[in-house]
This record gives sequence, structure tokens and C-alpha cells, in this order.
Amino acid sequence: MRLPERVIPLYLRAVGRNRVFRSPGRARAHVDRLALRPRPYAPPRRLGSPVTIDVSRRDGWPVYRVRPADARPQGSVVYVHGGGWVNEISAAHWRLVAQIAAEARTTVVVPIYPLVPFGTAEAVVAAVVELVREAGELHGEVRLAGDSAGGQIALSAAMVLRDQHSVTLPRALLISPALDLAWSNPRIPQVQPSDPWLAVPGGRALSDRWRGELPTEDPRVSPLAGDLAGLGPLTVFSGTHDILNPDAHLLRDRARVAGVEVEFHEGEGLVHVYPLLPTRTGEAARAIIAERLTVGSPSNGPEDGERSARSTSIRMP
Repeated sequence: MRLPERVIPLYLRAVGRNRVFRSPGRARAHVDRLALRPRPYAPPRRLGSPVTIDVSRRDGWPVYRVRPADARPQGSVVYVHGGGWVNEISAAHWRLVAQIAAEARTTVVVPIYPLVPFGTAEAVVAAVVELVREAGELHGEVRLAGDSAGGQIALSAAMVLRDQHSVTLPRALLISPALDLAWSNPRIPQVQPSDPWLAVPGGRALSDRWRGELPTEDPRVSPLAGDLAGLGPLTVFSGTHDILNPDAHLLRDRARVAGVEVEFHEGEGLVHVYPLLPTRTGEAARAIIAERLTVGSPSNGPEDGERSARSTSIRMP
């Protein structure tokens, strides 16, 4: 079912989607509730795309592998789900994963990583790095993707792969990524009134638990604080009604200065993680995502000399 774009912010506000993020106390209480009664993470029985799924365990983590049911997969994608470092993978994530596997004809590796208060940036980023290396050995070309908190983990892992293993990924694809866990961008307060999903007080409380013993400026916590030079191509999706959007602009601009190819898709008037939503623009974004994560796909479409400056703007109808 496809929903009108304009309904989404109204719905998010009506259900109080940002309630957990409105105050540090609510965020901490949410962590405690989910630590006591964690939510299920298994994929839904119906995903809308023809795929096969299996699961294994790595150091106690469930790790799912999703493959196209009607084709031999080429290469792989490690997909790291979002959820504020505290919420479990959702049905929308699973549907996107299945679509990537089916349309990109690739194996998608989905780690069910430990969330706060049990998981920390240092341990999870290191484990995702090892999953990427393992996927490369098993499946050949491997790409990284993630949304929101998972976008932070994915970009941080790409930096560790570059720095510690001399691995440059053919693509990292980021959907509304969290990039600076200091929440210090001066444009955030300007965007906050239009964001029905996220808010700084709770976000800061959650990210402070997530960083563990690492300082906020460590690139494994805040990838925007790291050196971008030498990374492989980036594809970034961000909506303007998202408090993470100002940092997405900084990532785009700094990546270009560092000589990193970046493709930036901005949804004018659209909310956090809009590519996961059941809307027309979400549907269009998911088609691009599957194409970009296909082995051998062109990077951005235009001539090579234009690629580092490619941006698109999508407006809410």
C-alpha cells in the first residue's frame, strides 16, 4: 500500500514517534524497557520479493543471509539497520533488504548486532568490519549500506577497513545517516521544528550510551570527525525535515573536497529515512538503492568528470 507523502509527518506526530527523543529521561527509560523485554528481530514471513533466507551465528550474533530465489547472486551487500542504537530491525528494513537481494541479484548480509545498553560502537564497528571482510572472501565484491544509526556504523566501518586493512569499498550507501554524535551542527535547531521523528535531547542520551568508552570525536562514533580521503564512492539519501540533514550536507561537501565521489539525493520536505517508507518517493529511492548496490552498476550515471558533483533534489508532491 502506498501512502500520500503529506500523510507521513501527520501520522508520525499523531503517534508521538519522537516521544523517546524528546528528553534524556525518556530515552534512558526506553533503553531499560527494551533491555528487559527485547523486541523480535526475525524477518516477516512475507517480504514482497522472491528471496531465500538462512541464518547463522557469529560470536553470539544472529547473521542473516538473504539471496534472490530465482537467480545466482553476484557479490554481496552488508546492510546495517538503524533504530537509534536501541531499536531492533523492523519490517520496513527487511522489505528493503529483500528488494535489494532480488533486484540487485546479490547476497545481503544482515547482522543483528547488540543494541544499547549491551552494544557499543567500538565492538559493533569492529565486528561489522570482520563481516565485510568475510563476505568479500565468500562472495567477491562487497558493498556496505545502512540507515540512520546503521549509516553511522557503516561509514565508520568503511573508515576502519581503509585504515586497518587497506580495503576501499566499491560503494557505501547511506540512508539518513547519523554522522556527528556531538549533535553540534548549528543548523540542527533550525530543522528541529520540522522533524516529526527525531530530537536532540534523547538522541544525545542514546548516542552517549552507544559510544561507550570512546570519545565522541572518534570516527568509530562520529564518522564526520574522520578523514574522508581514500574512501570509495558514497551514495547518500537525506530528507530536509530531518535533523540529521545538516550533517549530511557537511559529509557531501567534505567528501568532494577530499576527492571522494559522492552522489547526494535530497528529499525536499521529506522526513528521516524516507526511502524506507511506503510512498512514491520512497519507492523511487528504493529502485535507485537496488541499482547502486548491483555488482558492476555505473556509479552515478553521468560522465566521469561530473560524478563527484552529482546531486538530485526530490520534492514532496
